[in-house]
Parts: sequence; C-alpha cells; structure tokens
Amino acid sequence: MLTVSLAVLMWFLARQTAGFRLAPELRLTASLLLLGAGAAIGFAGVRALHRARTTVNPWRPQNSSELVVRGIYGRTRNPMYLGLLLALLGWGLYLANIHALLLALVFVPYMNRFQIQPEERALERSFGPDFLEYCRRVRRWL
Repeated sequence: MLTVSLAVLMWFLARQTAGFRLAPELRLTASLLLLGAGAAIGFAGVRALHRARTTVNPWRPQNSSELVVRGIYGRTRNPMYLGLLLALLGWGLYLANIHALLLALVFVPYMNRFQIQPEERALERSFGPDFLEYCRRVRRWL
C-alpha cells in the first residue's frame, strides 16, 4: 500500500512542479530497466522463500521456518523491498521530475523504521546468532 501511495503522490507532485528534460526514448528505456530490475530482484526474493518453504508474508516474520541466506538473499536482506524501491525510482524517472524522485527515497527510511526493524527483531528471536551473523555479512539494502 505504501508503494502505491507513494507512486500516486509522486504523480501528483510531478504534475505540480517543474520536471527535467530527458529524451523520451532514454526516459522510457531507463525507467523500464529500473522497473525490470526491481521486478526481477523482487521475484527472486519471493522465489527463494518459496523454495525454502518459509513464509513470504512480511506481516508475519515470526512464522519463518528457515533463515534464507542464499541466492539473492546473499546480496541483500530485503530483495522484495529493494525491488519496490527500484520500481519507484523508475516511475520517478519516467515522470522526469526531481521532486518525485526524491519522494521515492522516503520509502527507505519508512521501510527501515516501520517494516524492516520489526521483521529483524522477530527473525533474531527465531534464529538468534545465525541471524546476527547473517546481518553482519549481508547489507540491509545493497
């Protein structure tokens, strides 16, 4: 819901403020590349969790039955959120508006505070030192 809300706010903001010039072909290509990368990264995260037969539900991290640390999770602890961020950045680029792009960056501190930190606390309770070691090896975003 946050991602959709931010995307709508970005659109409204882009309509109300001056944009920047970017060749339409470049704008579309770069936007699609970011969106595609975001989708691929997010899908890889979902797929890895499904393969491990553990929960994909971000609202129930305590239901995790396995700590997934391979594949995309060896590069980022939050591939699904990273994918959403890349999609928002792609949208901001498509809108060709610096204010919209900056608004997309609100996603990071919000997710860190209200989604990722509670998930991490739940995962630490479930997996203890293994999770802490994983956090030392793999960054939260990139």
